[in-house]
Amino acid sequence: MKWIRIDVATDSRTRLIDITNIVSDELAKTGVKNGICHVYMPHTTAGLTINENADPDVARDILAGLARLVPVTGDYRHAEGNSDAHIKASLMGFSLTVPVIDGCLALGTWQALYFCEFDGPRHRHFLVGITSG
Repeated sequence: MKWIRIDVATDSRTRLIDITNIVSDELAKTGVKNGICHVYMPHTTAGLTINENADPDVARDILAGLARLVPVTGDYRHAEGNSDAHIKASLMGFSLTVPVIDGCLALGTWQALYFCEFDGPRHRHFLVGITSG
């Protein structure tokens, strides 16, 4: 499997960025009709998730909920001052696996792939790997 690096520049400390079209475009370039799409995050303060893309308030609510669960300041010992970002990234996860059916990501009607920034703004990247089968 060949891995493709996708660069992303984030413009705020926390943000969910819909990357569905970016990943779909990479899938289309491969010509794979049926298989698996893997998305991997090689950063410890950013994550990945699948959630609704029809209403932008969902992404806002996810970030607000995470901020309540894991506030920026707390009884943290990590010296870099971004402990909350590490925890939030771990909660969201670092990889996604999506079936590919008839050349398309097999997402539900309202689903999208999200890049989750928790320690920005930064220049980041994620990896996409597609297998046929």
